[in-house]
Amino acid sequence: MNRPTHGGNLQWAATLAGCEPHAILDFSASINPLGLPSSAIAAIQSQVASLTSYPDPSYHSLRQAIGQHHGIDADWILPGNGAAELITWACRDLATHCLETVLFTPAFNDYGRALRAFQATIYPCCLLDRLLGNDPDSASDDILNIPTDPSLLATLPNSHRRGVLLNNPHNPTGKLFDRAFVEALVTTFNWVVIDEAFMDFVPPDRHDQFSAVPWVERYPNLVVIRSLTKFYAMPGLRLGYAIAHPDRLRQWQQWRDPWSVNTLSAAVGEAVLQDTAYQQATHAWFAQAKPLLETGLRQQPGLRVLPSAANFFLVQSDRSVPALQQQLLQQHQILIRDCLSFPELGDRYFRVALRTVSENQKLLAALRDRLGS
Repeated sequence: MNRPTHGGNLQWAATLAGCEPHAILDFSASINPLGLPSSAIAAIQSQVASLTSYPDPSYHSLRQAIGQHHGIDADWILPGNGAAELITWACRDLATHCLETVLFTPAFNDYGRALRAFQATIYPCCLLDRLLGNDPDSASDDILNIPTDPSLLATLPNSHRRGVLLNNPHNPTGKLFDRAFVEALVTTFNWVVIDEAFMDFVPPDRHDQFSAVPWVERYPNLVVIRSLTKFYAMPGLRLGYAIAHPDRLRQWQQWRDPWSVNTLSAAVGEAVLQDTAYQQATHAWFAQAKPLLETGLRQQPGLRVLPSAANFFLVQSDRSVPALQQQLLQQHQILIRDCLSFPELGDRYFRVALRTVSENQKLLAALRDRLGS
């Protein structure tokens, strides 16, 4: 089997490990380890009889629930078959309306795929030194403070019909882009798409400081894309949504197939957004597990851990990661995410998701076993 470009490919991992996929302890996909909320299971069960009918093509109830969650009118919301579908339509928009699109790298490889699919002209802007903290002063926390260095904005094309695509928190580093820098992009470029797939994991007291969702109604050139599959542990259901000007979302609706979101996903999305108990439990787990895993990783020989605001860590290794990945699979049935799909990183970086405290301890023990030898 070919090496996967995404995390969570358990069939590929099981083939290397010589076991069944369910036996793999997966740190490669950044999914909430608390599992599917009970509210989601109840919603699925309640909608089984509805599978004999088509979904509501307007997804009125789901859009209302998302709008209530964010305090935004439902007309500004478009649900999608995962954030990936909405990224595709955002990239079609960028290709159609922009002479070129600034893409901050390293970046999630689906951005390049979607932009190239519509023959977009990509203007790569490498933030490697800033993101990885090669400047010691920039590596002290999980915020990327670009506004203090105006030289970056000065190098970007800022004339008419330029677009920007970035994610916040950043993948694969987990860094948060400084609010002032993001707003500078929104006020400088004609089209701005921000993928906030991991923003729900940012603690509530910081979330509103960094999310661009409150700006959408003020800036018609802005699109914010969110994912429900990671925070609510349902990647198999595929559900995300875009927040943007209604005129733009009506255009996307015309481009795509009808009924992009199935009945079960729509019902689950509506339920989990109101599940405050699950949200609180997730943030409590995050607050406990994250510092323990970060400290444990920093104690491993030959590893350098980047500060992260998300539910994963990017780790630099002094040895080849594909070899380490294979050893962890074959000896411990543990899967970490190599970063070969991020060309700027190469084979000396890996990413690990935050899992339960006990599972994180298993990863740390396995790393001690491998790195100590």
